[in-house]
Amino acid sequence: MSVVWRTRRSGGRAVIVELLVRRFRCLNTACTAVTFAEQVEGLTTPHARKAPLLRSVLLSIARTLAGRPGARLAALLGIRAAKDTLLHLLRSMPEPPATPVRVLGVDDFALRKGDSYATVLVDLEARRPIDVLPGREAGPLAAWLAGHPEVEIICRDRAGAYAEGASTGAPQAVQVADGWHLWRNLAEAVEKTVGSHHTCIRSAFAAPRNDQPDPVGDAAQSFSLPDGTRDVLGHPRRLVARTKERYTAVQERLAEGKSLTAIGRELRLDHSTVRRFARASGIDELLVKAVNRQSILDEYKSHLHQRWREGCRDIPLLHRELRELGFPGASRPSAATFGEPSSMAYPQRLGPLRGLAEWSAGS
Repeated sequence: MSVVWRTRRSGGRAVIVELLVRRFRCLNTACTAVTFAEQVEGLTTPHARKAPLLRSVLLSIARTLAGRPGARLAALLGIRAAKDTLLHLLRSMPEPPATPVRVLGVDDFALRKGDSYATVLVDLEARRPIDVLPGREAGPLAAWLAGHPEVEIICRDRAGAYAEGASTGAPQAVQVADGWHLWRNLAEAVEKTVGSHHTCIRSAFAAPRNDQPDPVGDAAQSFSLPDGTRDVLGHPRRLVARTKERYTAVQERLAEGKSLTAIGRELRLDHSTVRRFARASGIDELLVKAVNRQSILDEYKSHLHQRWREGCRDIPLLHRELRELGFPGASRPSAATFGEPSSMAYPQRLGPLRGLAEWSAGS
């Protein structure tokens, strides 16, 4: 029997494989199949529409990228495969055999952020997930650990529910915090400490230092620049004003004995936002990020302010001066982009420069 086996591409070329196989007839009259076709090892399998090699390639892609991303990669490789085909291959894979878990990782993840969560359990030695528990409470975790007394180490985040569940279900296990949460907690502690001392830190850095001269000229130091609480026109920034209003409102309602949920409902704020305002040691801690947003023009604002006060209104000239001082921004502006040098129209591509000019003109 001659069989024509077609494949879409092989090495960038269309390929047709013709096979001559034998067909066998069963002598058992009770056999329902009656005939059997000969299989070519490594090339054909019964009732398969893909060669074993092609199936293994698609399975590797599916295991790595899953559905749509896997289908896009397969198309680039010249293989026609839909996302549902890749997902079907994943579902057809047999489950790995269950093995004793010695080091267990416990963490939560969002099924729907802000609404429903679950707990994922990971075998950290095998580097694969082994189970998913509903919610993120202590009960399901303790029940699971009670059925797995072989667990020796539990690596978890610092949630109190997981600590309680681990202590109840596996008192013999050692509980450790994973590295990511340690670094995150350290970063949050440092940020909170710096935020609570933001005023004195800002004053210390604002003081002139003789050992480090200003690269854009000491003469520019005589001109004062707006701090982070005001915009380039000298007006209070909306973000700063809104933060102060919310902090005051949250603290007043906390003093009245209201709960965080009630405060969030009354002020129409997210629960995490209310909690952040409630736990803050002061307003300076909340204003750190709002008043310390960096710009590539920060180092050169004093020079620009001085030149503007001297009467220089030539934007391309100011840009050339910044480039000579080491400004890493856009290349030299063209007349078509910014208009004539004597024009008072400010370039749109230098937003910080335009804002600084407006602030200088209004001061």
